[in-house]
Amino acid sequence: MILYELISFEILRVIWWLLLGVLLIGFALTDGFDMGVGALLPFVAHTDTERRVVINTVGPVWEGNQVWFILGGGAIFAAWPPLYAVSFSGFYLAMFLILAALILRPVGFKYRSKRDSATWRSTWDWALFIGGAVPALVFGVAVGNVLQGVPFHLTADLMPMYDGSALGKLFGLLNPFALLAGVVSLSMLLMHGAAWLGLKAEGPVAERARAIGTVAGLVAAVSYALAGLWLMLGIDGYSFVSEIVPDGPSNPLYSEIARGGSWGAAYAARPWIAIAPLMGFAGIALAVRGLRAGAEVSTLLYSKLAITGIIASVGLTMFPFILPSTVDPDSSLTVWDASSSHQTLFVMLVCAVIFMPIILAYTAWVYKVLWGKVTEADVTENADSVY
Repeated sequence: MILYELISFEILRVIWWLLLGVLLIGFALTDGFDMGVGALLPFVAHTDTERRVVINTVGPVWEGNQVWFILGGGAIFAAWPPLYAVSFSGFYLAMFLILAALILRPVGFKYRSKRDSATWRSTWDWALFIGGAVPALVFGVAVGNVLQGVPFHLTADLMPMYDGSALGKLFGLLNPFALLAGVVSLSMLLMHGAAWLGLKAEGPVAERARAIGTVAGLVAAVSYALAGLWLMLGIDGYSFVSEIVPDGPSNPLYSEIARGGSWGAAYAARPWIAIAPLMGFAGIALAVRGLRAGAEVSTLLYSKLAITGIIASVGLTMFPFILPSTVDPDSSLTVWDASSSHQTLFVMLVCAVIFMPIILAYTAWVYKVLWGKVTEADVTENADSVY
């Protein structure tokens, strides 16, 4: 027997669909609070020392947290090549906007405190705000468009084609439902950032963060509920018309897909997936209660629960669809026809089994070493060595 045949093609596809979800959730759980803290920076800190406290709560960990972003992109490239090609073609300018905003973050961290000028530091503070708020919003907008379907089609040789100009494709993403999804993402990560600041900061900074985080949590709950109702009642779902072949060739054009009905059909077929949105709402409610009560570790954990539930609800609702097409439903990408080869998925899984525990152990060690609050005294006493 060939070694990679120890695990069936169907199971490997499901495993890599799950791993992709794990990587995206891992990115939101870790780098999500970095983005949330950046977006909160101008509002929770009023003095220069307070702003440096806020920056130094994430300064030592943000680079490690971005590993999850790189892993997610790498997993899409290697395990789901058609998804990588189609999404990066259609979302090119949106991706560029995200990367440009993320680039501001390391530059802001490095240069912000290099000069004593108030104007200089304020400018970089707003750059850090952009580096946190813009990706948090645009990621949500992208997810909102994926849930609605994307206007692409595949040629006979599987080349993705979009109609319209690059700017037209960018502004086409800014539709009402996608913007609502963006509000869910931004408010969710603001709550997460506030929970982090409640844990790592103290005094007025922590108090302001908890107040803003409470409001953000309420906005996240309301917008998530509205988005869910809109998705079930006003957005067309997708379903297979042809027979599903879980271990078939990776060619989306071999399947016949119909657009219509509701995504809610997934909950009728698999009622157990309702646990994901319930986790989302429960996590938000508990995180808001923790923020109001001044709890620290538990609030951050509840915020992580909310993020896990919200992101998982998207994947579980759409399964087995990954990227539906509004122009040609038969070009829609699914778990069963948009993956790499059987052998490639197996080799990647072996690598993941080896390296994922190392990454998790390293991450845990870093957070253990850096455990504890960042105080104003820490910043003033080490003014030349901290951000």
